[in-house]
Amino acid sequence: MSTLAVVEEILRETAVPMSVREIVERAGARLPSKSKTPDTVVARDLSMDIKRKGDTSLFIRTSPGRYTLRTLAAGVLAADGAALRSAAGPSMSALPQRKPAAAASPPRARDSDVQGGGFAG
Repeated sequence: MSTLAVVEEILRETAVPMSVREIVERAGARLPSKSKTPDTVVARDLSMDIKRKGDTSLFIRTSPGRYTLRTLAAGVLAADGAALRSAAGPSMSALPQRKPAAAASPPRARDSDVQGGGFAG
């Protein structure tokens, strides 16, 4: 069984976003890698899968170092998103727009720009 298959199984069992450390602790001997740093192996495999497959990856990063299954996140985000939108008040497009910055003044001449600035001797 591959590392990602074990991670998928664990995330499906718990149904909540988990840190890499929590995943490794739950996986124990089920992880195929005998690395001295299994956290690194799991984090690398998850990151590479998400990077390579993009939106088709089974996994999604919910915050730095925390992952869940995309299908589980979609259900949670859909439910939470509706509640957040209703509680958030006006949308960002309803807020007043920021005025553009005033035009900058022309740059001042530097000593190196002035010709003939050497010593007369």
